[in-house]
Amino acid sequence: MMLSELKEEVWKANIDLTNHGLVVLTFGNVSGIDRTRGVFVIKPSGVSYTQLKARDMVAVDLDGRVVDGKLSPSTDMPTHLLLYRHFAGIGGVVHTHSTCATAFAQARMPIPCLGTTHADVFHGEVPVTRFLTKQEVTTAYEKNTGTLIAKRFKTLNPMHVPGVLVAGHGPFTWGRNAADAVTNSVMLEEVARMALSTFKLKPAAAALPAFILEKHFSRKHGPGAYYGQKR
Repeated sequence: MMLSELKEEVWKANIDLTNHGLVVLTFGNVSGIDRTRGVFVIKPSGVSYTQLKARDMVAVDLDGRVVDGKLSPSTDMPTHLLLYRHFAGIGGVVHTHSTCATAFAQARMPIPCLGTTHADVFHGEVPVTRFLTKQEVTTAYEKNTGTLIAKRFKTLNPMHVPGVLVAGHGPFTWGRNAADAVTNSVMLEEVARMALSTFKLKPAAAALPAFILEKHFSRKHGPGAYYGQKR
């Protein structure tokens, strides 16, 4: 893929955040990576979505150096970089402050799998991290946010649970590419909204039985998947 094509893909993914109502003002960013080149493209910092153009996207190598672009990359760039380094299978990363998912992050509560909508995308609860320490915040805040996420996934498969809640901050999602990461961000916000509504109706609502979770996840993911049309 040419760098110009990746910039166009990532630009469209960023615009999709606004189309899905996942961001307000400039609070959000999407990146996408070309692992062959060892370069990822990310939204520039603080640029309004209404003014954003594909040419504004910033290319960064896996050492964190800007290799193409006139603007400064998103301040969350070091977090994206850490996720690309630690999660080899991902091709895109999204960060938002979407309302319902952020509510769970601020409450420091994981989102339990209460129904099949959740199970179609996330293989179990969406986890929440601990708070960063004062030292982690003051030394390398964004880099340490990525490290914190990677540590939280030490015993989890990031391809089966393509999202996380950073305590007190908000959600990050990822996927096969930038567009797929946005889809997972949309679904994370939706399952968070559903969970909040469920808990209003029944505060002690139980998690979905494991055998139903496994059925719904496996019919869309893995070697036995049969959802959708055959290619």
